Amino acid sequence: MAFIRTIGLAAAAILAATSFATAQPKSITIATEGAYAPWNFTEANGKLAGYEIELAADLCKRMKIECKVIAQDWDGIIPALNAGKYDAIMAGMSITDKRKEAINFSDPYGSTPNGFVVPKSSPLAKLPGTGSTFSLVKDADAAKKSIEEMKALLKGKKVGVQVSTTNAAFIEKYFKGTVDIREYKTTEQHDLDLQAGRIDATFAAMSYQIDVVKKADFKDYALAGATFSGEVLGLGVGVGLRKADTQLQGMFNEAIKAAIADGTIKTMSTKWFGFDITPK
Repeated sequence: MAFIRTIGLAAAAILAATSFATAQPKSITIATEGAYAPWNFTEANGKLAGYEIELAADLCKRMKIECKVIAQDWDGIIPALNAGKYDAIMAGMSITDKRKEAINFSDPYGSTPNGFVVPKSSPLAKLPGTGSTFSLVKDADAAKKSIEEMKALLKGKKVGVQVSTTNAAFIEKYFKGTVDIREYKTTEQHDLDLQAGRIDATFAAMSYQIDVVKKADFKDYALAGATFSGEVLGLGVGVGLRKADTQLQGMFNEAIKAAIADGTIKTMSTKWFGFDITPK
């Protein structure tokens, strides 16, 4: 009887531990970059703001948990998640197969193509394809044809991208050997170098680039050339999560699904970007 009682106690302990491990969290910490407007940025008073900050509050309310959003440098944002510094990432991070080797993602809560910003006075302002968008998956042949058409004007030009991003991966894959690739810690840094004339163009998400050219000090800059999505550019922007946190992943998925269904993501993204970035 003692042996049976011991086994029973052990089983109960294991069950309790399992229940504790899978219990719904009461609070989580979410990391964002704080330097990628209008997705996320830091105001003059040090407060975080932007689309993802507002959306995080909405999603956490739907999940009925308390959330704290903190700023974290982009470089190292995934290793710090896996090290337990925080529980989730909402930082304009595109869902890619490469990143999925290290972390899991929620369903996407935003999707936009990616393109160039150049000086209006530059020959690059005449990059072919302006106004056209191509999927590297669905329109692969047309996308690659457009890229080839751009190469003549871009040859030898300095193009700025943020390090460790899908934009850097795209330029590396399709323009290596054609352009001089310059990598920056933040998009703000490559924008400053564009203004200073140290680079000839930047390549980033259109949700970011459109906001850039709206700024008064960027009145002499414009969007140019075709825009691209898919493949190395990812499957949309989602919440980054540790592999083990499958319950939290499910909670985010349900909250995002509800926010899409009731139009919250459309309303919020139109407010912050000027257009709807709801994933299609």
